[in-house]
Amino acid sequence: MKRLQFLLILFFTSTSVLVGQELSSPNGKLKMIFALLNDGTPTYQLNFNNKEVIKTSKLGFELKNDTNSLIKDFNILSSETSSNDSSWEPVWGEVKSIRNQYNELLITLEQKKSNRTLIIRFRLFNDGLGFRYEFPSQKNLAYFIIKEEQTEFAMTGDHTAYWLAGDYDTQEYDYTISRLSEIRKLSKDAVTPNASQTQFSPTGVQTSLMMKTSDGIYLNLHEAALIDYSCMHLNLDDKTMIFKSWLTPDANGDKGHLQSPCKTPWRTIMVSENACDILASKITYNLNEPSKIENTSWIRPIKYVGVWWEMITGKSSWSYTDELFSVQPGITNYAKTKPNGTHGATTANVKKYIDFAALHGFGGVLVEGWNEGWEDWFGKSKDYVFDFVTPYPDFNVSELRDYAKSKGIKLIMHHETSGSTRNYERHIDTAFKFMKANGYNAVKTGYVGPILPRGFFHSDQWTNNHYQYVIEKAATYQIMVNAHEAVRPTGIARTWPNMIGNESARGTEFQAFGGSKPNHVTILPFTRLIGGPMDYTPGIFEMDISKLNPKNTSRCNSTLANQLALYVTMYSPLQMAADLPENYNRFLDAFQFIKDVAIDWDDSKYLEAEPGQYITVARKAKGSSSWFLGNVNGETPRVSKLSLDFLEPKKTYEATIYADDKTAHYKTNPQAYTIRKIRVTNKTKLTQLSAPGGGFAISFVEVD
Repeated sequence: MKRLQFLLILFFTSTSVLVGQELSSPNGKLKMIFALLNDGTPTYQLNFNNKEVIKTSKLGFELKNDTNSLIKDFNILSSETSSNDSSWEPVWGEVKSIRNQYNELLITLEQKKSNRTLIIRFRLFNDGLGFRYEFPSQKNLAYFIIKEEQTEFAMTGDHTAYWLAGDYDTQEYDYTISRLSEIRKLSKDAVTPNASQTQFSPTGVQTSLMMKTSDGIYLNLHEAALIDYSCMHLNLDDKTMIFKSWLTPDANGDKGHLQSPCKTPWRTIMVSENACDILASKITYNLNEPSKIENTSWIRPIKYVGVWWEMITGKSSWSYTDELFSVQPGITNYAKTKPNGTHGATTANVKKYIDFAALHGFGGVLVEGWNEGWEDWFGKSKDYVFDFVTPYPDFNVSELRDYAKSKGIKLIMHHETSGSTRNYERHIDTAFKFMKANGYNAVKTGYVGPILPRGFFHSDQWTNNHYQYVIEKAATYQIMVNAHEAVRPTGIARTWPNMIGNESARGTEFQAFGGSKPNHVTILPFTRLIGGPMDYTPGIFEMDISKLNPKNTSRCNSTLANQLALYVTMYSPLQMAADLPENYNRFLDAFQFIKDVAIDWDDSKYLEAEPGQYITVARKAKGSSSWFLGNVNGETPRVSKLSLDFLEPKKTYEATIYADDKTAHYKTNPQAYTIRKIRVTNKTKLTQLSAPGGGFAISFVEVD
């Protein structure tokens, strides 16, 4: 069989290829073949363990208003190979040190007809491939507009895919699991009726795209270092099973405005025969540049509570009043309006959260709905813009600043931009100065609604540049950023580690908007979290939302033990205990795990995983001998059989196991859990049940 494959490569080379070059991964399991077709079209192919996983796929660009697009008629001007094997330490992360080992092939192409040069840089790691385009400074390609990037990913079969339908404005969907050939049929049911996907192909999907072949190979397609460029979606030709990149357009339909010298984001392909390797891969971070922030001492992981879930469920409101009395547009006279009595961000209520955070050892309190404008934005004007510094009459900024400081608590600011990016940029310096003056060192930004100016999308080049501007501006004020409704992350947190969290996916809030699939959290680490941590806001203990708001009949499709496990399986240096303090007070024994679990790690071990079914991961707390383990499960009850060989040899640990009761079920009995303590070593074998929509969480503390 090996000889047959070799001959096929020779046949391919002799009949349809002018020049070919090979690149192997450091361990030799992956091989990438670059070649020019007879018409000068650049292509690549990827093999894993001598078996094709990406068939011959074309590379290039179609340019706007240009007859000489960068698609064919190329010659190889030069090629260079190099290797790298180094390590770097993240400011925060799943591991203390990250190894960056790869072999590189740099191909310089010349298009003689246009007298243009295009560079393609390939980096082959042990767990996947990254490649990008580079445009050196040149007379005949100075300013140019991308009509479409023509990068292909040719599949070898009708794989099982875990996908979100293409949408330029949101990733807040449940995942669909299907064969690639079924995407067209299912895509209409996978988006909301008003989704911007209506301007996109019915076979379009978002990245990070997770797939599994019929012979058990796991593939993941994504991008890294999305800077000054449009977000990449993938458009499937379901007859040939070829994905082609599809960039988010701007208001004019253009896919990108570039000026040489410049480069694109990396296109990434992860490959493994073990699903755990996909979860553990650091390709996305390794393809980003090192930190540009020299002094990172102010960037600190934080566990927090907040005035948020009570508004999400409808128990409280963001706005101070439900009616307006405006003396002129944008200026509300609150003296002539009546408070609605449901406002959440009151001085008294925030103090309760500060007290709860201080009592239980949390570091921060998030407050949403503190500033003027919410009643206008919700009810009167879709174009309302905030000023980010004017509080409601019942929110005393200086009093809460001093009270939080006296309790050792940091308040977390909330900036809802309502999608008005230009307005936020106009106010951002004033807003950040206001934050620093009042003791805030972290901000949660929001981009709910259409992007203003109109015609732009949440993931186009122009809006991506806005997000980057906010991150870099925040760094100058030593402010950490947690962006919601922004573009999905692509490892930029390595370069700008003050980007401590993102949402950019269907988070816990949707449990109060009708619910999410119980297996949702077994897919997110394979997809959304490939690019960086998610502010998923876990920790819901009361699953029946009607007990908070009788008008809301939603349910949280999870068991309580599953919610505990999320603090380990859904990695983030920013972790919220999202439920109300009174619900935690009902289950203080289970709440102990949320208090104990770390948020920064020296090591992480993925023990077992299957997308859509289950994930089990163990992590060692930063600077500690303690370990924490989490398991989340899909809809089918399951028994995990685990070896604890990740624990340090010759040491004994007390394991506190928070698990589903045998009667637990996410629909019928979600709050049924058990807690038990046992002594274990690295030779212990553990067997543990997970209920439907359930899981378990374990803390391991060293004992004498």
